[in-house]
Amino acid sequence: METRLMQSQSLCIVLLMIAGIIVRRNRKLHVKIMSVAMIWDVILILQIELSRSAILKASKVVTNELALNIHVAIAVSTVVLYGFMIRSGRKLLSGNNSVRPHHKKLGWTTLAMRILTFITSFWAVAPKDL
Repeated sequence: METRLMQSQSLCIVLLMIAGIIVRRNRKLHVKIMSVAMIWDVILILQIELSRSAILKASKVVTNELALNIHVAIAVSTVVLYGFMIRSGRKLLSGNNSVRPHHKKLGWTTLAMRILTFITSFWAVAPKDL
């Protein structure tokens, strides 16, 4: 049940990010939606850590299954990309339009990584005895 709740939240975050991209021309709404999505995602990571000791499990790279290691690598990359998105987004908001192409590429990459995080989460938490 706990896994379904977390994966449902993960799906909602992906859908929220897609909604944010759809309304990207409405700058205020885009910023609000994407901010909520990123904050919710970080909160979800904290939930997972508190309920599953995820950091301890993820730190055992040598003994973890490949699917878990791939999932963790993609998830960490996504959060790192959030930092770059925030940085380039703030530059855009301050009027520096020269970063727009970079922000756009980063945005699509971040969305792709977040979708991959969602997909790989199903393999990372799959029962081991199947």
